[in-house]
Amino acid sequence: MTLVCAGFALTALSHGLGRFAYGLLLPDIRPDLALTGSSAGWIGGSSFAAYCVGVVIAFMTLTRLGERGVAALAGATATVGMLLVCVASSAWMLALGIALAGLGTGLTSPPLAAAVSRHIQAPAQSRSNGFINAGTAGGIALSGALVVLFDGNWRTLYLIFACIGVAVTAWTFFAIPPSRPGGTANAMTVAFLRRPGLAALCASAFLMGAASTSVWTFGADLLQRSFQFADQHVAYAWVVLGAAATLGAITGVLTDRFGVAFVHRIALLAMALTLCALTQAGLPHALAYGAMGLFGAAYIVSTGAFLLWGISLFPDRPDIGLGIPFLVMALGQAVGAPAYGVLWDQVGVTAALFSAACVMAVGAYWRPTRETG
Repeated sequence: MTLVCAGFALTALSHGLGRFAYGLLLPDIRPDLALTGSSAGWIGGSSFAAYCVGVVIAFMTLTRLGERGVAALAGATATVGMLLVCVASSAWMLALGIALAGLGTGLTSPPLAAAVSRHIQAPAQSRSNGFINAGTAGGIALSGALVVLFDGNWRTLYLIFACIGVAVTAWTFFAIPPSRPGGTANAMTVAFLRRPGLAALCASAFLMGAASTSVWTFGADLLQRSFQFADQHVAYAWVVLGAAATLGAITGVLTDRFGVAFVHRIALLAMALTLCALTQAGLPHALAYGAMGLFGAAYIVSTGAFLLWGISLFPDRPDIGLGIPFLVMALGQAVGAPAYGVLWDQVGVTAALFSAACVMAVGAYWRPTRETG
């Protein structure tokens, strides 16, 4: 239980605070650093690109450093990145901090999946992984609550995030049992990339990631410009999004009951529906809150389904089974964030959102062909 709770906290730190809080605070950051929509998108994309590098580094170092070492490195890297954001005086310095925080995010999930596989009994593993994955939602909700308390002062908030990072990193280090160096996993070979079903997993994850950046990077701007949300109301929307996303903790329960394929498709189609709803600028605020909440819940359930889908393809290397869909998802986000920013600038928010919704719906075409237990 301590391992699972610490994993939840580390995921909340790296994903919820280090990775997705940028989108929430972007409306306050943009005027301070004179960012255009395109530059904001490229900076957001740098986080997702660095995430991909982090996943690869986790694969390469897990056998040498063990689960505890890589998880502690993840927390430390995300913390340093958030400290850099706190003192950023230019777009380039901001991009460096956001990218470093993204690198820490990429280092997070593989060691946690490996630790669950090693230290938790098989019948409880899917639910444990689902609960840890829902840490993203907890971090999102926390970031929204802190924005309300500190009135959107983004530098102060990133300093607080970094202080939280120090505590969470220390907790994670002591909560994950040590593993024998070199004994964590089988060596990765090219044969891993030839496993049946991997191409479908990657195609779906890439499109889901690309489409989701419309909310994660530009959601706060969207609410302010299209729905005239004040800063405090945007923060409340982020709290709603995060609170609803905690429902992702029951992803393992849902997949046990309905199967990974069904849950995966419903989650992606629900996100596509919410993106369509957000094109309606005249939508009452209550429905806008509801759309954000539905998006958050569907996103975390979707990532949980991808996690279980990947692990089912790589039962001998759960870190790779988790890491590959998350890596490809981040590649989609790295492409999607700047592309969406350019679309927003060139054709407007409505066309950009409809494009993202179509991409998300196409991602639901692929599904796992064999179920996880």
